Amino acid sequence: MAIGQLGSAFESFIGSCRLTYVDLWNSLLDVIILLAAALVLGAIFERFRQSAILGYLLAGTLLGPNALHWISNEESVKTLAELGVALLLFTIGLEFSWGRLRRMGRTALGGGIAQVIITMLVACGAAYGLGLDIKPALTIGAVIALSSTASVLRILMARSEIESVHGRFALGILLVQDMAVVPLVIMVSLMSGGGGSGSASGNILLMILLGAVLLSGFYLLFNYIVPAVLGTHMMQKNRDLPILLAIVVGLGSAWTAHNLGFSPALGAFIAGMLLGESPFATQIRSDISSLRTVLLTLFFSSIGMLGNPAWMLNNWFSIVALVFAIIVGKATIVWLVLRFFKKTHTNAIRSGLCLAQVGEFSFVLLAAATIATADGASTSIITAEVFNLIVSATLLSLFLTPYLIAGATPISTTIVKFLEKTGLAKRSLPEPPHPTLILQEHIIVVGFGPAGKEICETLNEQRSSVTIIDLNSNAIHSARSRGFNAHIGDARQAEVLQHAHITTAATIVITLPDPTAVRSIVELARGLAPGVHIIARARYHIYRWELQIAGADVVVDEEQQVGLQLAKELGEHMQIATQQDNINNQHDS
Repeated sequence: MAIGQLGSAFESFIGSCRLTYVDLWNSLLDVIILLAAALVLGAIFERFRQSAILGYLLAGTLLGPNALHWISNEESVKTLAELGVALLLFTIGLEFSWGRLRRMGRTALGGGIAQVIITMLVACGAAYGLGLDIKPALTIGAVIALSSTASVLRILMARSEIESVHGRFALGILLVQDMAVVPLVIMVSLMSGGGGSGSASGNILLMILLGAVLLSGFYLLFNYIVPAVLGTHMMQKNRDLPILLAIVVGLGSAWTAHNLGFSPALGAFIAGMLLGESPFATQIRSDISSLRTVLLTLFFSSIGMLGNPAWMLNNWFSIVALVFAIIVGKATIVWLVLRFFKKTHTNAIRSGLCLAQVGEFSFVLLAAATIATADGASTSIITAEVFNLIVSATLLSLFLTPYLIAGATPISTTIVKFLEKTGLAKRSLPEPPHPTLILQEHIIVVGFGPAGKEICETLNEQRSSVTIIDLNSNAIHSARSRGFNAHIGDARQAEVLQHAHITTAATIVITLPDPTAVRSIVELARGLAPGVHIIARARYHIYRWELQIAGADVVVDEEQQVGLQLAKELGEHMQIATQQDNINNQHDS
């Protein structure tokens, strides 16, 4: 009997392993199909000068369960895709610091809170006025109050507008919206029956306690432990180890926040912001950029899978009307909120247009509105008809987001001119310049060894216009201690050169002794910034022509320079020797 039971248990174990094995490869096939479709459609949209995000959304809609149904396991794809948003926020956080967040001031915090509350109340009132009960009306209000962090930040980064005035306002409000996800989920869960009112205060207190624990742990980890590990000799010697650590840090921070009940994206942003104070931030962002791209593509495709093309065609008028109301309403609310904080009409309208869509975290609220029943089924405080309408409007608003952001400047200019012409608005002064404007006409020095130090010493009075890139943490520490702007990074990666603003630089000087690395950097720099002046070091004479062909404007041939210096020293020595001989001959005579 015991042997028979053991055999049955073994067969059950093998069966479960086989099932898991098959599920793994089926899920991998789903990911491959989705990425391939996103690649093709994204390339088509880029070909016609549109955002590739539109192609990713369309790929998910076409392959999803409501169209071709080529994806067999949507849940596993969606779970994996959520990490894409977390990594995007992690890399954005690496660009920020507590100081920069404080400089956003009350506009970001107060404006974000006001936008969420006002938008939720307005949308709730409209839904209630159309005949919905108060609970579904509040849920719809919470859903519409949130904008798309992933879409807006991705497009602003692609357009180099993340550091613009309206880009900073939009980012600040988006971060407040992400923080609002937790209390909004609790509110919707309580309304749907997911918890009693007596436990609400306990849930809030628990969230505050867990938030304090999370922040404390992140502060110790990313201010002391991770920088110390990255500064070790083994990390500097093996480039694979920092890449692995960067991925573990980015994904681990999202996982930790999720398991403590917080938004994974918000947790990843806080982790990135804490780590952004260290000189390793540039290289970490570059190391995880490829993984972030893959997961973000999956994310947008998975959002597209929620769409139902047949239902959309049958109800297109209702969808278009709702999307129009959402875009106009949200843009107007953000405009008025930012005007309350004394921001110009132009930048307030631009920010409003950037945030005029419904965001990805709205689907989290829709899921929270659904509860399981005793018989294993599920019920929601929102009807299927309303759910399809909200999902369809969300997708359409996401499709329109690239056009809204691209048209934000001309639209805002037209509106402001009309307001000034009709006397409804006075001509306002421009926003004060931001202290972290993009560098222009600066000098990039790659490598802070003996050659790099000599160059930087000659630029001693222009420290603010010099950016140094080196993989050696000790060299970067030395450069920063001398007052230079320095980053740890591999200049052979486009992300690192872009972070150094290669496109607006006047000159890049490459002082590395490795000829292969120098050639790669020259080719990359020339491709990213055709107009930049490139000065490169050639370790040996045979590499001089390769670097010139690669795109270097000036190549300092080390062997030639050594030969010239040796000849100079020899000439001076012979001249001195001749003079000494003449003096000796005069004495003898």
